[in-house]
Amino acid sequence: MNHPNGGQAGGTPGHADESRHSILLVDDDRVFRERLRLTFERRGFDVRDASNAEEAIQSALKDSPEYAVVDLRMPGKSGLHLVKELHQIDETTKIIVLTGYGSIATAVDAVRLGAVNYLQKPADIDDILAAFAKGTGEVLDPKTPTYQAPTLARAEWEHINRVLSDCGGNISEASRRLGIHRRSLQRKLQKYAPKK
Repeated sequence: MNHPNGGQAGGTPGHADESRHSILLVDDDRVFRERLRLTFERRGFDVRDASNAEEAIQSALKDSPEYAVVDLRMPGKSGLHLVKELHQIDETTKIIVLTGYGSIATAVDAVRLGAVNYLQKPADIDDILAAFAKGTGEVLDPKTPTYQAPTLARAEWEHINRVLSDCGGNISEASRRLGIHRRSLQRKLQKYAPKK
């Protein structure tokens, strides 16, 4: 797990930081997951992420999240299996499933297993928050008292990663879409993400 929030010991489900909404993001697409994680953090959420169902289950056993966003298609155990497991760990966890391959029937199955709603990928934070609101009737209004616009370097880095993700990781196609030389793009990608 990349960003544990220091949950309760002993495997008892619980919410670690009661002052912020907690969310678990589960997707095998690292770039998409990282982009969502950063956006949710900026909105005041306590965020944990996982690249597969096994990591997500371990995280939820340590500290059950209030909300979860689960990709249906992942290596290993499916998102459907994960929805069922998360619901068994803590039935109060509200789950949105993301489907990237257009199988609405599978998404409906996920709702039957305990998800509150589903979305088609790609989805951004506003889509996800709206889906939670529609599925639960709750309007999430996380605390955002000190929002700061990202620096120009940070905005550029996020845009490059978004385009790269849209191109399925193809550097040549991403450099063509961005209008920069392939080597320039590779140099930018080798740098660490700029601070906010």
